[in-house]
Amino acid sequence: MAAQRLCRSLIGGFFRSLRTNPARPALELGEQSLSYEQLWNYAGKITAYLDEAVDPSEKVVAVLANRSVAAYGAILGILGSGRGYCPLNPKFPLERTLVMLRASGCKTLIVGQECAAVLESLLACLEKPLTLILPDSGWEPASKLLSSHHVISARELSNVAAPVDPLVDGDDTAYLLFTSGSTGVPKGVAVSQSNAVAYMEYAEKRFGMNREDRCSQNFDLTFDLSVHDLFTCWDAGATLCPYAEQTLTPAVLVDEKQLTCWFSVPSVAMFASKLGLLEPGAFPTLRWSLFCGEALSASLASAWQAAANNSILENLYGPTEATIAITYYRWDSATSPAECVRGLVPIGWPFDGQQVCAVDENLAPVPIGESGELCLGGSQVTRGYLNDPEKTAKSFVRLKHTGDQVWYRTGDLVRQDERGCLFYLGRRDFQVKVNGYRVELQEIDLVLRETARTELAVAIPWPLSDGFASGIVGVVSGSDPAHDQQIIAACESRLPRYMVPNRIYHFPQIPLNVNGKIDRGKITEMLANWGQ
Repeated sequence: MAAQRLCRSLIGGFFRSLRTNPARPALELGEQSLSYEQLWNYAGKITAYLDEAVDPSEKVVAVLANRSVAAYGAILGILGSGRGYCPLNPKFPLERTLVMLRASGCKTLIVGQECAAVLESLLACLEKPLTLILPDSGWEPASKLLSSHHVISARELSNVAAPVDPLVDGDDTAYLLFTSGSTGVPKGVAVSQSNAVAYMEYAEKRFGMNREDRCSQNFDLTFDLSVHDLFTCWDAGATLCPYAEQTLTPAVLVDEKQLTCWFSVPSVAMFASKLGLLEPGAFPTLRWSLFCGEALSASLASAWQAAANNSILENLYGPTEATIAITYYRWDSATSPAECVRGLVPIGWPFDGQQVCAVDENLAPVPIGESGELCLGGSQVTRGYLNDPEKTAKSFVRLKHTGDQVWYRTGDLVRQDERGCLFYLGRRDFQVKVNGYRVELQEIDLVLRETARTELAVAIPWPLSDGFASGIVGVVSGSDPAHDQQIIAACESRLPRYMVPNRIYHFPQIPLNVNGKIDRGKITEMLANWGQ
């Protein structure tokens, strides 16, 4: 048996803040505010039950809750027991949730009252009994389907004192997430305690957050960037301010909640721009503006920096498999526009202690300045995919020049300059063949956005026949249809003919997936229903 590698726990920073600032606000949900002590009083009951009644061999517990005290309390309660959490998204299709729950192997599920309807549907499809923890007071579902499960309600939970400085086995799971788009079989990624703590320790030094900070919480809990939201905030004793589902755009909360730290995908900023929210000086309280999860355009970075003129803006990069983010680029309004490639902000340099390498198809390093697939190495890189050695072997590889070190193949194309700065060039899987030509869709996206004068524009291979595209169309929101021919003409002046959109479609809204990223699959489906 391998020896334990003891390390800090992901929840350790929260406990420090609880000891030093128990009365400080930890969570603001709409008009509701909970101090660190109040939040732990809720979460500690979950910890106590897991400690007393759940078999220690159950290392991961599932959570079905959404932007509620139950959601955040469950995560803390699970981590407080030394286990990892597996969030389930109530907005996902039921079949996808079932696949994730089965794959996780979780036997215990914590459910928030706001997910009552989803729970009812879920129970009707479960083959095996679960332990169901219902931590919200006054809520005890009357469903007949509960009879085959072990149900624990809030009135049966009692609190537990917070540990002082919990140490855990670094190889234990901190959280289990499932990656992929809206189709296909989700891939489970178990992020270890040591992976998560490596990120948190660097983030603590990089962002220097303090207890006066007020932090956005834009990401669903099934998106790993949410881990940054929660724990960089609570490590610093700061206040987490999630947006409510009914909010038109999270950006309106910057002023309402007097936020000081912002983190989102660029698409959220695109919608803020469309709504006219990015006026110069609009967000004076922000001191950090962070973006991750999608390519960040230079025009959007410039507009946001003007709106958040007192903030430091950084473009972060990193897949779930490398724990939240692993590279950074700091925007400088004077010099950065000239450094952008294809209108995209660079993804910059690796975090301290992490490694990057651009390789060719044979996994050999490419020369400086040449395009290659980005591979990532270091303490943030996870061990692979849950119960899937075949996919793990394809994506977690050894490079000939680095010995036994394991690297994660991102599928992202980059080039690196002589300073070591990384420039994002696109995705391998966003490269499509159109009439025999290889086309990089994101290159067309950028030209479309500039010529249509909207950030809400995307290139789609269309129409499709037997899975192959015979052309490209542009899909935009916020542009005048009277300018379509001018847009196409402008694209013709900048792109090869085979890359020029042959038609512009106007959508009232550009669909996003649950992580806030532009959903190309959904757009293709909508085009198919368009009748063209």
